[in-house]
Amino acid sequence: MEIVYSDEELDRYMVYAVQVEPDHPILIDKFLENAIEVDVDAIADQAGNVAIGGIMEHIEQAGIHSGDSACSLPSVSLSQATLETIRTWTIQLAKALKVIGLMNIQFAVQGDQVFIIEANPRASRTVPFVSKAIGIPLAKMAVRVMAGETLESIDFTQEVIPAHISVKEAVLPFDKFAGTDTILGPEMRSTGEVMGMDSDFGKAFAKAELAASQRLPMEGVVFVSMNDREKLAAVPVVKDLIDLGFKIIATEGTRQTLKDHGLDVELVLKVHEGRPHILDSIKNHQVQLIVNTPIGQTAQVDDRIIRRTALSYKIPIITTIAGAKATAAAIRSLQSQPLEVKALQDYANG
Repeated sequence: MEIVYSDEELDRYMVYAVQVEPDHPILIDKFLENAIEVDVDAIADQAGNVAIGGIMEHIEQAGIHSGDSACSLPSVSLSQATLETIRTWTIQLAKALKVIGLMNIQFAVQGDQVFIIEANPRASRTVPFVSKAIGIPLAKMAVRVMAGETLESIDFTQEVIPAHISVKEAVLPFDKFAGTDTILGPEMRSTGEVMGMDSDFGKAFAKAELAASQRLPMEGVVFVSMNDREKLAAVPVVKDLIDLGFKIIATEGTRQTLKDHGLDVELVLKVHEGRPHILDSIKNHQVQLIVNTPIGQTAQVDDRIIRRTALSYKIPIITTIAGAKATAAAIRSLQSQPLEVKALQDYANG
């Protein structure tokens, strides 16, 4: 599975795919750009009643495998109208499919338009996360419903929207495989999941990152290198990082866009442009965070080398704009006050 952005990339992938699977058909589907992915877990009983367990807003945009994407519960940016559409469609689908027990639906939200990616009449990997986030054991509830009880009899008829924020983050094994690339895509690469909970999104995301062994810097230098499609989208993120006290360095194209918008950015050379270049800065511990958003499999070789080198030197790497925004929010929370540790039961009891 692969996202392609040009005829050349499609030609390359078709040759590769035919070589691997010559006797199997190839599905080509339209990719929704700049869409927010949403996961919903729900339970339906034999009487046709449906209760929503949780609506999770993915942090990475649609196109990143749901198993590799961080998500928050409740949603932090979706409008009430969009959430109501998602609730209505979830209930209608559960009834139409005659689901008894758990079901999971994945939506994509592009602007004000909602799309259904897939609906699965089964438990999803998100059930443990949702159960802890809302304080209700969904698997237990689903088993009782499958055994013949109704949602009313087990006292679970309404969606629980907690006052706190819970963030699920993927655990990625990149540091276990020398030479691997850290770019995320439609094929799942994570080997586990962790979660963070707190009163606001920034703190919850910071806790999730710490649980995933990703230590966020509080100061220093951030290297920024964006693909052409996302250079403008990077401007507010970089401004946030500057406001947080970070120094920004960037390659020529990204630097020019940022400078055009009034941001103070220092030039750093690409690997083939001479010395000292960005790899020298990484190896000399002069970079504390990297934001690099390649596009497609034909992204520049320089980008891959940068990501692999950063991985070797244990420098946090962010490969999506959405991830960079969430990281800035987390750093802002960490700078303002230390994290507070509370028991899971304290969140469940309000």
